Amino acid sequence: MNQAHLIEYLSAAIFLLAVLHTFATKNFEHLAHVNPRHAGVWHLLGEVEVVFGFWALVLVLALAALSGPNAAIAYLEQQNFTEPLFVFVVLVIAGTRPILYCAKRLVDGVVRIIPVPEPLAAYLLILSLIPLLGSFITEPAAMTLAALMLRDRYFAQGISKRLKYATLAVLLVNVSIGGVLTPYAAPPVLMVAAKWNWNISFMLNFFGWKAAIAVAINAIGATILFRRELTALASQQGDAQDAAVPITAVLVHLAFLFGVVALSHHPIVFMGLFLFFLGYTHAYQRHQDPLMLREGLLVAFFLAGLVVLGGQQKWWLQPLLAGMNVETLFFGAISLTAFTDNAALTYLGSLVDGISAAAQYALVAGAVTGGGLTVIANAPNPAGFAILKGSFDEQAISPLSLFWCALLPTVVAAVCFWLL
Repeated sequence: MNQAHLIEYLSAAIFLLAVLHTFATKNFEHLAHVNPRHAGVWHLLGEVEVVFGFWALVLVLALAALSGPNAAIAYLEQQNFTEPLFVFVVLVIAGTRPILYCAKRLVDGVVRIIPVPEPLAAYLLILSLIPLLGSFITEPAAMTLAALMLRDRYFAQGISKRLKYATLAVLLVNVSIGGVLTPYAAPPVLMVAAKWNWNISFMLNFFGWKAAIAVAINAIGATILFRRELTALASQQGDAQDAAVPITAVLVHLAFLFGVVALSHHPIVFMGLFLFFLGYTHAYQRHQDPLMLREGLLVAFFLAGLVVLGGQQKWWLQPLLAGMNVETLFFGAISLTAFTDNAALTYLGSLVDGISAAAQYALVAGAVTGGGLTVIANAPNPAGFAILKGSFDEQAISPLSLFWCALLPTVVAAVCFWLL
């Protein structure tokens, strides 16, 4: 076996270990509680956001040992870390008090015209309107807003474990499919839109209306299923803290958010804009809550690790995709997305020569459909995990419980994209 093949097999093995590690994070958190002497190590290994960064380090050290430090550094420099940086910046900006105030006022305004109890109406809108809004403000921003609103309105009230997992599952699936109304908001669409000439008109005609139907079915289904528990919760309209945010602060924050979204392909520029944003928030701290810098950095670390590990998986993923027919490609993409980032999956598919229009649709539809099955399936998912995991037992989310809860909304999305 030559060195190139050895590195390929080793990288695939390390990637498999990283995937298995994500399913075992709750076990590490449990060890931290029962073995306090080494709680620090177990907590570190139990952080979902640390998993892929940790195994990326293992891969880089292996590359350095086999090919030399210069080769390992060269490999890192060949990777594109724009997406981790973008998600970090968007998560921090979207998680600020003025942006949340704007989103809450939008939801509250629509809630008033829906003839159902406020907790039901708000729950329905957070799981439907906000994910669809992700088609315009990007999926990471939609995930951040929805997760924060769910945490403050529902998870903070001590809802049942069953409702927590079902809500998170529907949120992840709906955000993944809710960003396909435009060609720039969903990472797996963004990877192929320019090459395959997919514009807004194409996305609305072939993806958007189907996604909207699936999002509505999932959100309505969860609302009906848990209507009794939701109705019993306290109404949270008209929060006094929200009323204290001036409209000028909201407009400035929205300008920063839309500026970063518009410049999402230019990390040097949007990172510079982010530094200006940090200066503004420091100057007007009275309108701010603590910025989510730690959460954002952890999510970026997770995604950067996924980039490093994923860059070595092309040798087996691309031939696998190329050998599938249209139907197999659709359902295969759903399955593969559970174990690898869906944007990486569509990118590798775009490299297949002579891929038909039907196969293009099947690949992307399958990739976004499976985006809610695991934390690694879609780039915005770690943001949702980082925001909501503190509300779960031992501050850890069970990947297997989430997977089972996400199966039904994933099936709904699959039916809509394949049969409509």
